[in-house]
Amino acid sequence: MEKRVSYLLDIISRYSILIIVGALGTGVFYWLFTVLTLYPTYFLLRFFFSTYLVGSNLILVNGLPIEIIGACVAGSAYYLLLILNLSTREIEIKKRIGLLLFSCFSFLFINILRIFFLSILYVDGFSFFDITHKLLWYAGSIVFVVGIWFLGVRIFKIKKVPFYSDILSSLELEKKPKKSKRSKKH
Repeated sequence: MEKRVSYLLDIISRYSILIIVGALGTGVFYWLFTVLTLYPTYFLLRFFFSTYLVGSNLILVNGLPIEIIGACVAGSAYYLLLILNLSTREIEIKKRIGLLLFSCFSFLFINILRIFFLSILYVDGFSFFDITHKLLWYAGSIVFVVGIWFLGVRIFKIKKVPFYSDILSSLELEKKPKKSKRSKKH
């Protein structure tokens, strides 16, 4: 019975966090990671170009505007990493936090490099900029998130599978016969 209660508290707390964050929206991710994406990108570009920061999301590079919009920040990718993290059972809290930080900062690092690379292509007038930009935006983001998740799972030695392990555990708990207390008649 104690194992069942512990499991229920664990699953309720993990999925409650996901529901609350989902209900609040991914705006928190966009707000936080816009700042964390904008400034490092700006400082990297300053090493190679005449660069000015204008407002809260615009970088002028050699007079060309590079706007860091929500799609550039990819807040939903951070939310997906949170979902993968919290939907995986049996991870102790320190390891869970470490995995989440590793995942988010790895994606942030790759995303900053992606924007930096695309900015260089844009400023240099690369003829295939649009296709490169779309390819890295659509396919690249998915590959980056999946790759980071699998790398994190390997580094942190996670044995469970998101969602699937919770479903299996729930089914196993339901299959176990419940001990009934028989009343003794005297």
